[in-house]
Amino acid sequence: MPLVVLCLLVFASTFVVACGGEETTTTTLATGTTATTTVSSTETTGTTEPLPATIKVGAVIPLTGKYSGLGEQVKNGYELAVAEINAAGGVDVGGTKVPLELSILDDESDATKTVQQLETHSSNGVVAYLGGAGSDLHAAAAGIAEKNKIAYVGIAFALYTGVMDQGYKYVFSPFPKSQDMAETIFDLLDSFAPKPSKIVVFAEKTDWGAELTRLWTEQATTRGGYTVTAYEYAPGTTDFSALIVPAKDANAEVLLALPSGPDGLAMMKQIKELDWNASVYLLIRAPDPPTFGENLGKDSDGVFLLPGWNNGLPYAGVKEMAAAYKEKYGKPAAALTGPAYSCVQILVDAITRAASLDRDAIRDAIAATNLDTLVGNVQFKPDGTSSVGCPVNQWQGGKQALVFPADVALVPPIYPAVPWKDRQ
Repeated sequence: MPLVVLCLLVFASTFVVACGGEETTTTTLATGTTATTTVSSTETTGTTEPLPATIKVGAVIPLTGKYSGLGEQVKNGYELAVAEINAAGGVDVGGTKVPLELSILDDESDATKTVQQLETHSSNGVVAYLGGAGSDLHAAAAGIAEKNKIAYVGIAFALYTGVMDQGYKYVFSPFPKSQDMAETIFDLLDSFAPKPSKIVVFAEKTDWGAELTRLWTEQATTRGGYTVTAYEYAPGTTDFSALIVPAKDANAEVLLALPSGPDGLAMMKQIKELDWNASVYLLIRAPDPPTFGENLGKDSDGVFLLPGWNNGLPYAGVKEMAAAYKEKYGKPAAALTGPAYSCVQILVDAITRAASLDRDAIRDAIAATNLDTLVGNVQFKPDGTSSVGCPVNQWQGGKQALVFPADVALVPPIYPAVPWKDRQ
């Protein structure tokens, strides 16, 4: 299915669409409260059941709390895609265009509230879920989607164990997973000359931290020429000196870590203060939001990240989406906005092919997806994952530059990292 033609003349959050000759006004508020004024449609899909005035979709996103920097990107990606779909008349359901009604609820970066908000959406009759950001939040969400038999499409998480290996039939993620990230990271390290050898891992004491530490160690062993030393820390740690000083004393060349936003900022500031000069700083998650570069300034330069996307990727529709995003939000499309937009593309394509708003029919259609999106071609495996690309970005001059793999890179990576004392 070709990508939906992007339309720049959209409302920020209020969409008025004619459906079957009758007008529907849907307003989705940032808080997730959705006010709707409708006149029931009499159009049908060839059955005796009339189509609703809108297609209800529920998103639960961390708009506040430790993942809020990620959540804002996801929210913007969803809202831009929905606005453009509705500006074109809505979703084709058996020959009738029906607008999307996106309701967004904030889980405050709290997994317990993720569950509560998903149940609220279920009670309100959504036909599908869109996920938020953060592996622990998605892990909590997956079981609820399965219990409620509502398809869940989520990005901004790489955790595989405990989520994608559970045999769930309603959970789909067009986003790189930990194994993809580990392989890509070591492909990157292998590409450097001279190749670094001493790796230190600052391992967050979480399921995802354990998974990535194991995979990084396996990659180092399989490829050879690397040593790995891991130091654990609890989420929310404010003093990283007990990890940084030993790494500095050992002349470690590579830092691999997966801190939250606040933890990552504290970590990098203290690395500079303690004057540890590694050749490679590669952080997953913390550097993804624009606020990372805004907070650290020139000290963010050289930090590698794997956020799942870059607005310079050569996929169909990326340039148009990036332009529309800049027009609407007044800033460049950040790394998670493309994958989030793609989730809406996938859902709309599935509903169109299903020609139905039945939850199981939508789930089955998502499972059969073969669609070119902003993250590339998406086809789901039986476990709900998809072999999408795993691009590597690097902070350079206050922006995220696409530096790896070589076939999509726009600029060369900074390697080794510039010593702290030499940064101007």
